[in-house]
Amino acid sequence: MEKFTRFVLRHRLWVFLFWIAMLAGGLATSGGLADKLSFNFAVPGQEGYETQLKLTQAYGTGNYPGYIPVLTATDGASIADHKTELTQFAAAFQKLPGVRVLDYANTGDDAFLTKDGKSTFVLVYAPLPQGFVDPMAEPIQATAKQAAAQNGFDLKMTGYNQLAAGDENNEGPSVLVETLVGAGLALVVLIFVFASFLAIVPLLIAAFAILSTFLAVTLLTEVTEVSFVVQFLISLVGLGVAIDYSLLVVSRWREERARGVPNHEAVVVSMKTAGHAVLASGITVAISLLAMVLVNVPLLRSMGYGGMLIPLMSVLVVLTLLPATLSLIGPRIDWPRIRHEGNASRAWSGWARGVVKFRWLATGAALLILGILIAPVFGLQIGYASSKSLASNGEAHDALVQLEQGGVGTGVLTTADVLVKGGDPAAFKAAIETVPGIRTAVVNPPGKGGFTDVTVVPNGETVDNTNIAVIDDVREKVSGLPGYEGIASLGADVEDYQHAVYGNFPYVLAAIAFITFILLVRTFRSVLLPLKAIVLNLVSLAAVFGLATWFWQEGNGSEQIFSIDQTGAMTFWLPIMIFAFLFGLSMDYEVFILARMREEYDRTGSTALAVQRGLGRTGRLVTSAALILFFAFAALASAPGTDIKVLATALGVGILLDATIVRALLVPALVSLFGRYNWWLPGWLATVLRVEPSPVKPDVPTEQALSAEKAEAEKALEPAAG
Repeated sequence: MEKFTRFVLRHRLWVFLFWIAMLAGGLATSGGLADKLSFNFAVPGQEGYETQLKLTQAYGTGNYPGYIPVLTATDGASIADHKTELTQFAAAFQKLPGVRVLDYANTGDDAFLTKDGKSTFVLVYAPLPQGFVDPMAEPIQATAKQAAAQNGFDLKMTGYNQLAAGDENNEGPSVLVETLVGAGLALVVLIFVFASFLAIVPLLIAAFAILSTFLAVTLLTEVTEVSFVVQFLISLVGLGVAIDYSLLVVSRWREERARGVPNHEAVVVSMKTAGHAVLASGITVAISLLAMVLVNVPLLRSMGYGGMLIPLMSVLVVLTLLPATLSLIGPRIDWPRIRHEGNASRAWSGWARGVVKFRWLATGAALLILGILIAPVFGLQIGYASSKSLASNGEAHDALVQLEQGGVGTGVLTTADVLVKGGDPAAFKAAIETVPGIRTAVVNPPGKGGFTDVTVVPNGETVDNTNIAVIDDVREKVSGLPGYEGIASLGADVEDYQHAVYGNFPYVLAAIAFITFILLVRTFRSVLLPLKAIVLNLVSLAAVFGLATWFWQEGNGSEQIFSIDQTGAMTFWLPIMIFAFLFGLSMDYEVFILARMREEYDRTGSTALAVQRGLGRTGRLVTSAALILFFAFAALASAPGTDIKVLATALGVGILLDATIVRALLVPALVSLFGRYNWWLPGWLATVLRVEPSPVKPDVPTEQALSAEKAEAEKALEPAAG
């Protein structure tokens, strides 16, 4: 790191020119990135996905109705008396390419009517959209409005997608506005930390990191798919990560300057220490995102590729542009220097002394809190958000309420498709209708390729583990019939992702934990500290998932804070994404704290003094860094989509939980308990990893370490006195 930093400082003009070019490239390409991102939700080899491909081949549509018009006769008569008008309403959609309709008129099935006979629902299937905007949305809605008016119907439109779009007049701020809000709140924290114009430097570094990441992701899209989700993460996660890394390096630079070290050397020392920790942290975050790269699901793999660029680009900017900037203008903008870095924080040093003194009590209290938070995780369900959690007002909500009051369940939102080829569709219909929980089954006209779709309308929606059993029951009932090709539905999608993602995830987790362990053994020169760091990370993640389950899935507070009912499940991609980012981001704080403790232990030989000084030096920085990331995620939580809110709150609360209960209480308590064994690295392993060994030595008492330090300081002053 020292050689690298000196190289950077010798060529800082080229460093500035390179990053200015990256900044310009990012500005030029960021606007067009959205058009290059992928909306691929494929799960290769799984029954639901493979059946969906055949369904698209046969009918060109998705596996659930994209639009559900709810019609009521304006004259108040029974809807069955308006069968001619219903036929004309359905016929209006024939002019739209790729659209098919199922309703009371073309099936004669009373299951399409409400129990009072006054209203009916129409299932409108359209081609699956390949982006945020469905090109069929406007023509379908316009056709429905015109046909309803012409035939004397009152119209309300609902559907899972319409509900997922959120409440009326709740579009939420743009990503740019969210980023600016997060940056503004981060600036407040930075002003508190530095109390000088240095506060602006981490924000400038973040700007270069964010725009350079946009450029890098744009280039990556030319080689492989990158998920559309990445664009939401670059600005806000990139903002927090880049500022956090800059905060650590700049604070260490100020500390060295306060000791009287010349500016050039202060930059080098800060990079050897804090810069080394940043490198380890960034690589750890990137490694954690391998969890998504290693899964054979294009959506998650592409999110992993794109997500890895966020910490890696932040690290690259912090290790090159930041030292070049500090060496050039650092001392000039470190004004008025109201806060000094010459001494460790008294408050955090006092806290560390208390934790060391009452380490058993601190350990027990932290584990008790984490245990309470972890408890709900055993009820975690994977799937899609329930319809009740998607919208609390608006036309889509009102239409669904009207259907429910009319005795029609929410299953109309998530119909299923049983695909038949070469068999008797009528036999499939008869068998399906004997399954408990099924409202009706409808045989569609034959499609291309010899396929025939039997549409299944369950009584209740099938979106998570608690209600997809009916899909399994249907499959069990018909899979043995001649001509069965498969079943496609949102419920089948849930099962696909469970098999493809979570079936092999323990092996992926083990691989990531092993790679992270090796990296941290080299960083800390210890066997026990990396092992403890990984275990505590997993415990912290379990607590976050438990809290998310309690708050979102079970609805304890989501209605009061976000006006969103219990989701009933966590969308299939959320747990692995929360894991990937939190595993790495929370490990940042572990690396920051333990790297400084290791440094202090190497200098003094005292574990107690290492804990006190390590936390005294990093406690304020870690808390401030956590606040900055929390503010970034709080800004992201203002987005309208329920899934984005779940992701943002889980990441934000996870960061705060990790920086307080885990890193400020449990970590120092355990380090104090483990004593001299924290620092052990056997010679054979050190040789393999090419680092200096660290044998177990007697722990030096605090008083003896302080006396030795004092004597060394006095000896160092003797030549000057002479």
